[in-house]
Amino acid sequence: MFESIKDQIKNVKKIVFVTGAGISQESGIPTFRGKDGLWRNYDAMKLATIDAFYENPRLVWEWYNERRKNIFSAHPNNGHKAIAELEKLRDVVVLTQNIDGLHQKAGSSKVLELHGSIVKIKCTVCDFIDEMMTDFSESPPLCKCGNILRPDVVWFGEALPQDVWQKAIIHANQCDLMIIAGTSLAVSPANTLPMYAKQNNALLIEINPENTEMSSEMDLIIRNTSANILPEFISLFKEN
Repeated sequence: MFESIKDQIKNVKKIVFVTGAGISQESGIPTFRGKDGLWRNYDAMKLATIDAFYENPRLVWEWYNERRKNIFSAHPNNGHKAIAELEKLRDVVVLTQNIDGLHQKAGSSKVLELHGSIVKIKCTVCDFIDEMMTDFSESPPLCKCGNILRPDVVWFGEALPQDVWQKAIIHANQCDLMIIAGTSLAVSPANTLPMYAKQNNALLIEINPENTEMSSEMDLIIRNTSANILPEFISLFKEN
């Protein structure tokens, strides 16, 4: 399946991965869309909003507490591990929409979390931000300033952290190869990253069982999962 690009990747030096919920789903972490996106009959896509949080912060915190337990019990799959292994052979940067930290657990050292991290918390009012070291006795938990704490994640309708986003654009502009794995590219602005890579004449590869918003822009499309395909793909670089 890689014959068409075998010659093109010989001189690739910098590889950027854009990853989404699909790669983590293979580690047992549910996605927001489809039947996996339901929690106690609530639509997860509606819970992950600032409006839902202010309307019922206790409910949203309960959901995130359960998500956190699920994420902490999950392990990196062969897709995560293959990306980390590729660091030994090329300059690799991961731009992920996932908040679960599985890329870092697998050993990837250059990871930009576009949508934040579930292990971090921040205040809704003051500038307090920290890692969540333990479960809170109260729900919703309160900051030392007396205001409600929230997960340090980007909810639907919120802007991405600008420092992280600017770095992501720079990496996308500089790469020779971009691999889009396990993301539908339906969420903005992360779905514009392939366009930045294309401006640099980078090779674009999509690994996803289903069609995405930008499949027509790809140089190679592989209709399979990351855990199945990436270990085989990495072997190409070991040959060169």
